[in-house]
Amino acid sequence: MSCRGTAEKRTAKSDPIFRNRLVNMVVNRIMKDGKKSLAYQILYRAVKKIQQKTETNPLLVFKL
Repeated sequence: MSCRGTAEKRTAKSDPIFRNRLVNMVVNRIMKDGKKSLAYQILYRAVKKIQQKTETNPLLVFKL
C-alpha cells in the first residue's frame, strides 16, 4: 500500500480573452513543444475567421 495520498483534481484554467475553459483545453491540445503563445495565436486567428464568415458568436460555433 502506498503512503502517499491521492492527487487532488485540478480544474483547467480559463483563457485570458474568452474566459472559457474549453478554449484553454483546445490550446493545450494544439500546443507543440511547449509554445503556448503560438497555440493561442493559431486559435484566435481561427476564431476571428469563424466570426467573420458566420457573423455570430464564435464560441457558439466552437462548442458545436
